[in-house]
Amino acid sequence: MARPLGPPEALQRSVVKATLAAVRRRFLASLPYQPDTFQVAALDALDRGDSVVVAAPTGSGKTLVAEYAIELALAQGGKAFYTTPLKALSNQKYTDLARRYGPARTGLLTGDNSLNGDAPVVVMTTEVLRNMVYAGSAALAGLRYAVLDEVHYLQDPYRGSVWEEVIVHLPLEVGLVCLSATVSNAEELASWVGTVRGSTAAVIEDRRPVPLEDLLVAGEPTRGQLKLTQVFADGQLNPEAVALGEGARAAEGRRGKHRGAVAPRRAAVVQLLAAEKMVPAIYFIFSRAGCDEAVRQCLREVPPLTTGPERLQIRSIAQASAACLSAADRRALAYRRWLAGLEAGFGAHHAGLVPPFKEAVERCFAAGLVKVVFATGTLALGINMPARSVVVERLAKWNGERTEDLTPGEYTQLTGRAGRRGIDEVGYAVVTWAPGQDASRVAALARSRAYTLTSSFRPTYNMAANLVQRHSPEVAHHLLNLSFAQYRADADVVRLEAQLERVRQEAAEARRAAACGRGDIWQYRQQARAEGRRAGRPRGQAADVVAALERLRPGDVLCAPGPGRAGGEMAVVSTKQRKRGDLVLRAVTARRRLVSLVPADFHHPPQVLWSLELPAGFAPKSRESQRRLAAQLAGGHRAGTGRGPGTPVPPGGGVGGGVGACPELRAHLRAAARAERAGRQAERLQRQLHTRREPVARQFDRLVDLLERRHYLDQGEGSWALTDAGRRLARLYHDQDLLVAECAGRGLLDGLRPEEMAALVSVFTYEPRGPGPLTTTMAVPGGRLRARWRAVRELAAELARDEESLGLPTTRDVSPGFAPLAYGWARGGELGQLLSSTAPAGEEPMAAGDFVRNVKQLVDLLRQLADVLADPASAATAGAAAQALFRGVVAASSSVGAVE
Repeated sequence: MARPLGPPEALQRSVVKATLAAVRRRFLASLPYQPDTFQVAALDALDRGDSVVVAAPTGSGKTLVAEYAIELALAQGGKAFYTTPLKALSNQKYTDLARRYGPARTGLLTGDNSLNGDAPVVVMTTEVLRNMVYAGSAALAGLRYAVLDEVHYLQDPYRGSVWEEVIVHLPLEVGLVCLSATVSNAEELASWVGTVRGSTAAVIEDRRPVPLEDLLVAGEPTRGQLKLTQVFADGQLNPEAVALGEGARAAEGRRGKHRGAVAPRRAAVVQLLAAEKMVPAIYFIFSRAGCDEAVRQCLREVPPLTTGPERLQIRSIAQASAACLSAADRRALAYRRWLAGLEAGFGAHHAGLVPPFKEAVERCFAAGLVKVVFATGTLALGINMPARSVVVERLAKWNGERTEDLTPGEYTQLTGRAGRRGIDEVGYAVVTWAPGQDASRVAALARSRAYTLTSSFRPTYNMAANLVQRHSPEVAHHLLNLSFAQYRADADVVRLEAQLERVRQEAAEARRAAACGRGDIWQYRQQARAEGRRAGRPRGQAADVVAALERLRPGDVLCAPGPGRAGGEMAVVSTKQRKRGDLVLRAVTARRRLVSLVPADFHHPPQVLWSLELPAGFAPKSRESQRRLAAQLAGGHRAGTGRGPGTPVPPGGGVGGGVGACPELRAHLRAAARAERAGRQAERLQRQLHTRREPVARQFDRLVDLLERRHYLDQGEGSWALTDAGRRLARLYHDQDLLVAECAGRGLLDGLRPEEMAALVSVFTYEPRGPGPLTTTMAVPGGRLRARWRAVRELAAELARDEESLGLPTTRDVSPGFAPLAYGWARGGELGQLLSSTAPAGEEPMAAGDFVRNVKQLVDLLRQLADVLADPASAATAGAAAQALFRGVVAASSSVGAVE
């Protein structure tokens, strides 16, 4: 039973309550509108002293909750940190908060800037807060609230662990305000945060502040005009939108006479949006080159969308943003061409542009001056650029390795920018029509709410070193078991166990159905598969398939392979060899379709189920012949073909003896296949269960073992301690932390000049774009640097072998592809000359935006090494290299605009 409050405690509670009420009244009075219900619920939770997880659509006003938390912190004489996943977003949020609270009370901490870090309100990237926590920074004293903006980033495969580290390790007296996009398991996220930190409220809002209208835009080839069609009508899929795709498919069957919809040109879409007063618009293309070409196309084909006064304002903003660039850098960046697009009302926004150009586009668009911005998906990540319309050109994008369809969550994130609160009565989400990109696909994305937040948490070497440094083994393991990854894994175990039991039952039932009284069905299948190999062909599944196809005869009936055909039957019409040697099988399905198949369409050698006689006068392309043959298939009319009516024929022409003559062979084979599939599924589920049952802490133990082997820590009975090398590792925050520490420990970074240090360290920070092979040549002057590079590669391979032996993920490959640029820039080279002279023959130079980003990442690691390297001379060289790199367009891209 709680102890009754004494007079001093009751008085203190009363004072706090009155203070909170005053803060609430003052805050609400400052708002230009009445807060929404979900915002009120979040404010109530903060007044109760709870942490909050707010999941709501883009533009719905989540930031209001964060601003109230800041007010509470300041009213109590404390501090508030506002974290974001992006430096650009941090810069933008700093400007907003500095305008509200004044530059003297607002700070900014990113890898590029350190402004007023002791202020009561500080904006920072999430990594900066994580580093503060691990370092036990004095800046955490007095911290009352931490805002984690875009907290759904915790599922990012590269950086997501950082959010979980902050949530788990931040002092418990600090309240959390977690702001997330709409996710379907927000309650689960809030429950986990509550488990880790105490009482946490889940505040969820699915309703958009501005209604969204989903549209398809398609071309009408006969008249050359574009048409906007609603995807939904009266809450249902619009038949008119569905007809766009059906008309195009029908046109394909009329020998190329395309009378259906056609994919529209970008310039034509822009003209339509302007005519329909649907600008400003963000046009997502997912290709840097596509964005730049779209601006050029609009300059050629679309009249300017801006007025004379607007063009003057655009020029003023652009000149202010580019004022920090030298004349040589402006020429290298094609400044005049970029400005011409802006003044006409068109801009591009992607990672290949330097930050001053991107910031100018953002400012012009936010001010309503630029009417259309062509953007890659990076613009969807938090930058405040609301629009009336959003256009999505493709419902798929390149993820760095392959093209993948957009998920419902990604589609929602993109279209969430459509509709400006207080300005637009409706927002427009426009998808450009293309074959396979029709109304039903758009509807599936727009209506789906299946955006489940997952965890990408995994222990790292730096994390391990910091846990060893700050906690006992028992506490470290406990903290790791508090991760969202382990929280979800524990819940998954029950689901996977139930699924495994169902699959095992299915496998047992299928094995019983496969049993044949005439012999061993499994031996029969094995012998049938071996037939192709006995024919003297190369071993392997592809050869077996080809051998089986070559033995087929017209009238043989098979199970149709592939999506949409699996489970049905088809009758062989012909097999023939193309001129280039490919084997083609033509068959008619039970659905009266004539299909052409090649060996690659078959995952396993096809089994002849039974045989029929083709109809008299059969013509493969005749609809009537196809209908009659399909009727035979559907009716099971098994006329003999010399193999015996109703007799299934194995690939070996009788392999299996009595089993091959069984009238139920077809059913037995299908059951055996089901049993085999169920067995493979059971094995997969067992592997998943093993992973889920293996606590994150056990994975951590493997890291600790490797660190002990390499003398970064010493372990005793129930205790551990870092060595000097381990303490240096604990201060290296990089995805190649251990490899960098190993190279430093072996002297590979010693005795170098600043430009050589920059070139060598760049092999850790640079990641080539695209799927091509990694460069292995260090193309810089001097044999010493090339010898060091070879030593780094050997050490990386040695570390990878150790990681593989312990079942750990291997450290990312190193690449010297950026070394010539780092070397030249550190020596004072000019941007344009460096980019053009270092490009491989026949390839485009690196984009200026990529160059700037890579240099800034390199500078960040060099600054860490300046604090970490044991040799004072090497540490000084690292600092000098960072200083030599941080100049010109790089320094200009790191500045923060003045607070107005």
